[in-house]
Amino acid sequence: MIQLLFLVLFVEGAVALLMMVKIGPLRELAMKGLDQLKAGKGPATVKTLACTMSVILLSSIANILKIQNRGAKLGTVTPMDQVLWRTHLLEASLIGYSLFLALVIDRLHYYLRKLINLKTKVSTSNEELEKLKKEHLNWKEKEDKVSEEMKKLQKEIATLTENLQKVKSESEEQEKRAMSAESHVIALQKQSEELLLEYDRLLEDNQVLQSQALSYRG
Repeated sequence: MIQLLFLVLFVEGAVALLMMVKIGPLRELAMKGLDQLKAGKGPATVKTLACTMSVILLSSIANILKIQNRGAKLGTVTPMDQVLWRTHLLEASLIGYSLFLALVIDRLHYYLRKLINLKTKVSTSNEELEKLKKEHLNWKEKEDKVSEEMKKLQKEIATLTENLQKVKSESEEQEKRAMSAESHVIALQKQSEELLLEYDRLLEDNQVLQSQALSYRG
């Protein structure tokens, strides 16, 4: 029993050392082994062993106290009781250390697993942050391109507005010219009508003069 407890204590000490100190891939192997141990029926088996060892520990402590009480009553301790007392004390010490190391290993495994999950989340968050930075740069580049295109469009709109103003002013000038030409044509028409009237009057006067000339000759 004591040899088995020494072996268990040695194994637990080695596992605890591997959990605390990273030696190559040994920590990962120890973590995987503990993960498998805690999977399935492993926790129930470990609890059963812990309960059994706790019962043995309590039994050893009870035997130690019984031997001490018997020695106190007798006033002396027999060599056999001394051997049994030392055996039970060693056994109780080994069981206590084993249970303590098992608790330490369990807590180390829990916090290391939590730390690994946090590191994984942090790495994932960093990757997502890098992706967001790249997307932000892409959006910024697109925004710069859009702003440049907007500036070009604004320049084109300004140029078209200027051209439209020029065309509008030219159209207004042409309308003014057309109106002035139309008024000039109307004036010419009036002059032409007046000249025609004057021509008709002169024709009448000419006919009158001709008739008077003929009357004088007769």
